[in-house]
Amino acid sequence: MHLPPQFRVYIAFFLFAMSTGSLFSRLPDLQAQLSVNKAELGTTLIGMAIGSLISLTFSSPLIVRLGTRTTLAISLLGVMALLSIIPLLPNAPLVFATLFIMGLLAGALEICLNVEIGRIEAQIGFGIMNRAHGCWSLGFFVTAVTASLVRQAEITMQTHMHVLLAVMFVIGAVTVAGMKNAPHLVHAGPEEKQPHFALPTLGLLPLCIIGTSAFLIEGAGIDWSTIYMNEVFDVSPFISGSGLTLFAFFMALARLTVDPVVDRHGARLVGRVLLSVAAVGIAMAWLAPHPYVALLGFALMGAGCSAVYPMAVSAAAQRTDRPAVVNVAAIAQMAFVVFFLGPPLLGFVAEAFGIRNAYLVCLPLILGSIFASSALPVRVAKAPEANA
Repeated sequence: MHLPPQFRVYIAFFLFAMSTGSLFSRLPDLQAQLSVNKAELGTTLIGMAIGSLISLTFSSPLIVRLGTRTTLAISLLGVMALLSIIPLLPNAPLVFATLFIMGLLAGALEICLNVEIGRIEAQIGFGIMNRAHGCWSLGFFVTAVTASLVRQAEITMQTHMHVLLAVMFVIGAVTVAGMKNAPHLVHAGPEEKQPHFALPTLGLLPLCIIGTSAFLIEGAGIDWSTIYMNEVFDVSPFISGSGLTLFAFFMALARLTVDPVVDRHGARLVGRVLLSVAAVGIAMAWLAPHPYVALLGFALMGAGCSAVYPMAVSAAAQRTDRPAVVNVAAIAQMAFVVFFLGPPLLGFVAEAFGIRNAYLVCLPLILGSIFASSALPVRVAKAPEANA
């Protein structure tokens, strides 16, 4: 089957999100299966965060050596295989160990896909970054809808995940089998040896705050929305899963449509508006007197955190104090650590102070990001229009 190279990347992002989303959407069932409280569930989920941090820091040389196709075959298919084991595991330590290995693969997969996007963009001559990440969000939306219906039908977590992951594995194998590695970018001048772990500079810190706040909201919305709806309002499985559904849908919708708005009004204004929308959504989830108010809050959270991270990465790449790859690596490593580590830590807050207050913890960082948004560019400079 012939597909343009970018479409295989879109599919890989979609499958990655659907696979991991199959677990996140069944966290209440996993908690019951392991007989743990929210803090213990949070400790278990940290396994993925630790594995991802190690992989994001050290896996780049191995990815370069293996190439995109081989790395995707190992990491994407490996994530699916490991996820299929989790419903069979009897205790939290085994789930922790499995998630740790899965995190190693997920970190490598994230690096691999984003590097391949950059190479394909250079090859085809137009940007696909937002659309690729939009396919990630779309994958979470589809799996959230599916999970809500499946849980409402009282289908077990084991049956749900095994059937879904088997289908995803076959699609992933076909996608990777037809992939060809995009040509490496050729840089003029001597090759610079870049560090594997790039620390943020003082000037980059505002962009790191913006990026990490977006990922904290994303992780909190994906990991804890279903448990929140289930515990706070004791609603049906379909309604409890609708928080994740709405979050993912509005995140995907915003990511797929926001580029022209950013071009017209600039990243700074759009970033402030989106962060403000996210803050309102968090406040609604914190104070919601009714489940539908909470669902609206999750929808606003999804839309609000949608394009903030890509805009922060773009601004980091435009800085001239260090090579762009170093600045982008610094913000990416911090953001993805927060994405994987933040939700488990929120589990401790939820256990100690209640799950409503776990969302309140996100507000100070969002407010700080609104103040830090002055680091985003006012407006992207446009090239002179050619005469028709």
